[in-house]
Amino acid sequence: MSKPHNIIWHDSSITKEDRRKQNNHSSFVLWFTGLSGSGKSTIANTLAKELYERNIRNYVLDGDNIRNGLNRDLSFSDENRSENIRRISEVSKLFVDNGTVVLTAFISPFIQDREMAKRIVSEEEFIEIFVSCPIEECEKRDPKGLYSKARKGEIPDFTGIDSPYEEPISPDFTIYTNEQSVSEIVESILNLLEKRKLI
Repeated sequence: MSKPHNIIWHDSSITKEDRRKQNNHSSFVLWFTGLSGSGKSTIANTLAKELYERNIRNYVLDGDNIRNGLNRDLSFSDENRSENIRRISEVSKLFVDNGTVVLTAFISPFIQDREMAKRIVSEEEFIEIFVSCPIEECEKRDPKGLYSKARKGEIPDFTGIDSPYEEPISPDFTIYTNEQSVSEIVESILNLLEKRKLI
């Protein structure tokens, strides 16, 4: 989609660096990607609480929540899934500009869409976290009953069943929710952020 010629960008009187200085921490995106039921939202929200306790301003963007509002007009076709990720990426970029740490929990099944997200946000402020979990375990958990419906044909184009999930080729970090506890995973992510001097 081309950009209208009569739209002109206005620079803010307060910069991203100003907001980071006020917040006393950096801002970036933690992009959690993985199958439905892999534990993305659980990890993101547990980590968010820990960051909050450390006085680090953060916000969780969750796939289901976003589709209840901002992206309620989108279907689950490949084209609409890409548009879903594009919009989330733009929103994430705004949060980062506001000096906020963003935790996104989206299946985001396609590599090209996650690469697009990284370009929109900027590679330096984008950390891709692959939430690895065998589909058998995800189906076993099936917290929303989605796999069961998908197997019955009630949910078309369901990722992992009749729509592919493309695993990250070189994610910044991989967590294994079928092997590690939530607390262990959160601690490992915090260690990563501390090592990178982001918190």
